[in-house]
Amino acid sequence: MLKNSKLNPVFFQIEKNKISKTFLSKTSTLIVVKNSKGGSEFFKDLPLSAVYIKKIQGQKKNQDLVFTLDNSNLTTVVVTHYEDKDQFNGLVWARTLLSKYHTQLTPEVCILFDESINQDVVSRSLWMAASAQSFELENFKSKKSTKPIKLKRLKFLNALDPQIHSKLSAQIEGNNLARWLTALPPNKLDAKNYITFLKSYSINEGLAFDFYSEKKLHALNAGAFLAVSQGNKDRDAGIVKIAYKGNPDNKNIDLGLKPFQYMLDMHTDMEGSAVALGLLHAIHKNKEKINVELWLAITENRLSSTAYKSQDIITASNGVTIQTIHTDAEGRMVLADTLNLASKSKPKLMLDFATLTGACESALTDKYSGVFTNDENLHPLLIEAGRESGERVWPFPMDNDYLELIDSDVADIKQCSESGGGDHILASKFLEKFVGKNIKWVHTDLSSGFTKSGLGHIPTRVTGFGINFGYKFLEKIKLI
Repeated sequence: MLKNSKLNPVFFQIEKNKISKTFLSKTSTLIVVKNSKGGSEFFKDLPLSAVYIKKIQGQKKNQDLVFTLDNSNLTTVVVTHYEDKDQFNGLVWARTLLSKYHTQLTPEVCILFDESINQDVVSRSLWMAASAQSFELENFKSKKSTKPIKLKRLKFLNALDPQIHSKLSAQIEGNNLARWLTALPPNKLDAKNYITFLKSYSINEGLAFDFYSEKKLHALNAGAFLAVSQGNKDRDAGIVKIAYKGNPDNKNIDLGLKPFQYMLDMHTDMEGSAVALGLLHAIHKNKEKINVELWLAITENRLSSTAYKSQDIITASNGVTIQTIHTDAEGRMVLADTLNLASKSKPKLMLDFATLTGACESALTDKYSGVFTNDENLHPLLIEAGRESGERVWPFPMDNDYLELIDSDVADIKQCSESGGGDHILASKFLEKFVGKNIKWVHTDLSSGFTKSGLGHIPTRVTGFGINFGYKFLEKIKLI
């Protein structure tokens, strides 16, 4: 069980002491962040010699300045530039800066920046990047390499509002939790072990845990889920529900996800469930006054003599009949029953996260993730939430004539189109059939969940994309 104390390895601190020679002599690393809009007043209080002040003032815009002070601690000073950026580019800047000087950084780093800089973006970006860089994913090499010195504390020397990022630590924890789970190999986190982990997590966090076994799902006529799970050797599959009650008088929001899949690098297909769990973790840790039900569909998609086949006719738990086309499109099958079961409590909002289609990545690359909703009025808020969180999304159309492409002659709907064109949209139209009436729903296809070289502030291929976006979106629609 991963301890919460390890989920955010970097402590955020606002230092109120005046910057003096004595203070610097106790400081190992100081990063000074300049802005072209700032004036020479910014450097007047720095207890540096006139030679260094002159160098800083004459520093070129795109050139860093690094020097070592002749004091008892041999303080390393890095002077760098930051021009006003949006949140995503602020995160890229912070990751680049910390990566560039990671061998020179000490466990404690002091930050001083020009007051003309957007303090919120700079401090937020540096903390998120430092935590993502310092957090360790599981490593199973038999010979452990020497670990570099990890950053453990960021001290901001500016007069920041103490509450400026009061909710950010929980979001950082949520992202690291999602990345840690997603990066685990499938033999370490199979369906049985994942369910065991979720139960233990729920008990430790004081959250309600319920498990819908295959037997229970048979009783609920959840044929879409069971079609996928029937090919498994073991009978470990099922749907997990974890409930957080932050406001007994309020209606729920529901979070949903996608299951496992076993191929090279496809164990990361469970990232949707890990992201949903990470978002719940952030909401719970921040004690938001909202009720959340987390629904996790957990099954493998095995090839066997009992596995479901193309052209099978499957009946989902809401009675909708499905003509199967591709057995590899199992994500939408298990999501179908999960969305229907989650709809029964009539939540105000349903959010689902899934690494559902390759078509979404083909449309957006891995820089953005796609969002789909049954309420197009949410489009501006979804875009804004993406931009302000640094996890960018783009909405796709959901017009009803797309259903013509998955119309079936022998069932209510096809699982997908034979041609595969626009599958990200068709998958969303398919899922919409299982969302309860008058329930607002947003589906996120995580094309940014797995990248070649990280994204934004995240240095790993697994990004944990969705926690910060989801949290910002809930703030935008005033549910938290």
